[in-house]
Amino acid sequence: MSTHDTHVQELITLKTIAETLNESNELIPMLDVVIGKLLELTGLTTGWLFLVEDPGTHEFIAGRNLPPALRREDDKPMRCGSCWCLERYDDGRLRNAVNILNCKRLDNAVRYQWGDTEGITHHATVPLRSGSRRFGVLNVAAPGKLHFSKEELALLESVAYQIGSAIERMRLYTAEQRRADLFARLGEYSGALGAYASQAVDRAELTKQVMSLIGRYFDWPVAALLEPAGNEVTLRALYSGGQTTLPHAKFPLADTARTRSRKGSVTTDPISAEDAQRLADHLAKEGWISSVTRAVAVPLAAAGDSEKGLLLVAYNPYRDSYRADLGVIEALAEHIGMTLQRFRLEENRRELARMDERNRLARDLHDSVSQTLFSLVMMSKGVGGMLAGEPNETNSMLQDTIHDIQSLSQSALKEMRELIMQLRPPGLEEGLMTGLKQYGERLRLHVRSHISGIQELPRIVEEALWRIGQEALNNVSKHADTKEVTIALSLQEDEVELRIEDRGRGITKQRLNELTKHSIGLSSMRERAETLGGRFRLYSVHREGTIIEVMLPLRERLTEKEGDR
Repeated sequence: MSTHDTHVQELITLKTIAETLNESNELIPMLDVVIGKLLELTGLTTGWLFLVEDPGTHEFIAGRNLPPALRREDDKPMRCGSCWCLERYDDGRLRNAVNILNCKRLDNAVRYQWGDTEGITHHATVPLRSGSRRFGVLNVAAPGKLHFSKEELALLESVAYQIGSAIERMRLYTAEQRRADLFARLGEYSGALGAYASQAVDRAELTKQVMSLIGRYFDWPVAALLEPAGNEVTLRALYSGGQTTLPHAKFPLADTARTRSRKGSVTTDPISAEDAQRLADHLAKEGWISSVTRAVAVPLAAAGDSEKGLLLVAYNPYRDSYRADLGVIEALAEHIGMTLQRFRLEENRRELARMDERNRLARDLHDSVSQTLFSLVMMSKGVGGMLAGEPNETNSMLQDTIHDIQSLSQSALKEMRELIMQLRPPGLEEGLMTGLKQYGERLRLHVRSHISGIQELPRIVEEALWRIGQEALNNVSKHADTKEVTIALSLQEDEVELRIEDRGRGITKQRLNELTKHSIGLSSMRERAETLGGRFRLYSVHREGTIIEVMLPLRERLTEKEGDR
């Protein structure tokens, strides 16, 4: 064939391949047809193609006229193991079309007698690419063909570049389709979450609904809400295997990821892919999720919010089908962050309203019912004194009755004062620590106290710590089987920490798991802390004691709200 005829044939080949590539947006059928056209136009007999997403992995995606030795057991020789061309591709040495002198797969077929190779011993291999992006390798062969000329290799490079460009175009098209679909789902998700959040009264249920709706509207197999704090990460909520749970499980941050670059910093940028994968791997190791190959973690922080949290999404990507997901995950995390922020602010508003109402009730009870009971006690004492001055049988009976009235009214007055104290604790007038110590002593506990730092607490923070401390001291009195308790209060510039510790009977792991799920008291303490963006922790060892730690941030907006009132 003359040089002119050769060039014409090359042009015909490239034109036919280009037309074939433009006829479909379905990747696998298109690649199979293209290999068939290439073999038909070049006179070669066999071709196959590998797609490579990550180094060390490959996918046998299409093949034409493979010899029986390579087709055995559903193409197992092509699906398993590596070879010279893929090793060169992975380490970057395969840059152009080359002759393969020895094919490892064909050599193995002969060595292990897998079947007939139909005289094929060598092949040409060429990387598939589009610009700087690489997608895999194309191999072609024919029986008895030991060498491909420079012209043949150049034609194969041109065809491979066409295929690479088509793969890039299809992936971009697929990514745009998925992006549009995901944002449509995000709109539906936002509507459903907004409707639920407007009626929600319990933060735990709202958090659970956040994750359940992710499972309903998106196809990611795993999603988790994580809260980094100090050297720990708390798994707040998890969607995995079609189920939503609220584990509240903790694990060391040092073993997983560096989610914050410095104390107090909050960013909306995704954490690194390596750190996100470490988080997912740790969840898989602990048995919370199945093993996954790709993970994305994005902070939940909304504008102006110092609340820390991460949305982790994990999946096993199929080629580039998840390329469009990162932008949607970032938007989803921002929406979840704003929803939880609005709910916290609404909880704060309701809590302030409850505090005002309790204070009003306390004043009214003190000024009306309490004073009336006190008057009744004094009147019964006066009448009893008058009857005692004129003793007779009738007066004696009346005196007994008056004494009963006096006893009942004194008891009612005492209960009323206790109720008023619960509504508006007088101990807080002398400070949180003094109030808690006096409350513990009224429960007949021996309280040791320690305070560090000097800081004026916002009213809502002080009230929350008081209520949590009351509940903790009540639990010590009722369940710890000890009278010794230590209260420590640490005041820092940006946060306050309350720690209540006893050396009593402690709690077994089984009982602790039950209490974590069903105890109203523990749930109340945790909700009070989390409502203000804080953390609640309970540590207990059977027969060694229990520690309750509460950390609340001292955010400027809480102080401003306090001042506005």
